[in-house]
Amino acid sequence: MRPGNPFLTHAFLSALEESGCVGRKAGWLPQHLILEDQSGKILAATPAYLKSHSQGEYVFDWGWADAFEQAGGRYYPKLQISVPFTPATGPRLLVGGGGEDEEFRRRALCEGIKTFTGQFGLSSAHATFLTAADLAALEDSGFLHRTDTQFHFVNRGYQSYDDFLATLASRKRKALKKERREALEDGITVEWLTGRDLTEGAWDAFFEFYMDTGSRKWGRPYLNRRFFSLVGERMANDILLVMARREGRYIAGALNFIGRETLYGRYWGCIENHPNLHFELCYHQAIDFALAEKLELVEAGAQGEHKLARGYEPVTTHSAHYIAHEGLRRAVEDYLETEREHVAEVGDLLGEHTPYRKG
Repeated sequence: MRPGNPFLTHAFLSALEESGCVGRKAGWLPQHLILEDQSGKILAATPAYLKSHSQGEYVFDWGWADAFEQAGGRYYPKLQISVPFTPATGPRLLVGGGGEDEEFRRRALCEGIKTFTGQFGLSSAHATFLTAADLAALEDSGFLHRTDTQFHFVNRGYQSYDDFLATLASRKRKALKKERREALEDGITVEWLTGRDLTEGAWDAFFEFYMDTGSRKWGRPYLNRRFFSLVGERMANDILLVMARREGRYIAGALNFIGRETLYGRYWGCIENHPNLHFELCYHQAIDFALAEKLELVEAGAQGEHKLARGYEPVTTHSAHYIAHEGLRRAVEDYLETEREHVAEVGDLLGEHTPYRKG
């Protein structure tokens, strides 16, 4: 059975560490927090990292850091509770047992995070892309609530892509059909690679795409070649590579991770530019795969209002922030109140511009 969230598996997190993508040199020092009983039995845990910068988080706090340091404070290191380089919602307070016992463990983790922050003189602790249960527990423990917007495709029981298209306004439906036709001109074909098909040759090709696009987009891509080999070995059945081929060679690809209910789009790259190929590989093919596998959601990564036209809908994401310094906390709290109002207003506006038929 596939994991509910592939990014919280030992296979994924250990691949980041063993490949050196996270670690002291990368500015992501693993500092996972464990809750144990008196016998040493693990009751709960949270994935946590000491950060010496704010890169690779997708919830931006550079303004907070600059303001605090200009006032004489030291913002870094800070504690980051997340999956590195992965803006996908999932559990952060890993508890079990159900009922009151589960809530007790969740509260204990929240207090442990605050205690750790104070003991090590950290400026703050940040938990990002939270579930509702984790957000509620962290807020109850004094963390500040922050929101943002992503775009997700929701499978409303569609049996095929045509079923999905039938829910769209006529003009939008025709536009998407044309877009998909144009993407596959010039003899381009698309392949789905998963399981045994994820050969080292396929990873070589994808890594070339990733490095080319990542270097232009971020300056220095976060992941190295060894990481892809490790996840390919350990998580092959939980990975989907959507690869475009032309004239006998791969020219573009999109990397996805497969959860029990959700397909998570992560990285895209290409070595040839073709109209609409990005949209085809990242968004349309992801929907095709989700429908074929009867998945409920496609999370297509951070930001991107262009996803609206492809059937992805605005969804609010949540994070929680514990600020140790009282003055900085007050300033951030005031800022977040205004920001949440703005995010809600923009979300409502975006929701009015989905391609679905009205009424």
